[in-house]
Amino acid sequence: MSKAKELRDMSDEQLDLTVKEAVDKLFRARVQSQTERLDAPSELKRQRRLIARAKTIQGERQRAAAAK
Repeated sequence: MSKAKELRDMSDEQLDLTVKEAVDKLFRARVQSQTERLDAPSELKRQRRLIARAKTIQGERQRAAAAK
């Protein structure tokens, strides 16, 4: 679900939920990386990028709504 097109097809509520879930997963992965061995170190990068993509799309939508 990390493709920008898939994120753009989501509603605002779904996008908010996706960001919240990604933040939670990132937090858990960071804690796990500090306390024990992380199964997939690439998960940190993947979650950060997903959050960035989703927040970028949210910003685009807000700017588009303000321009109308």
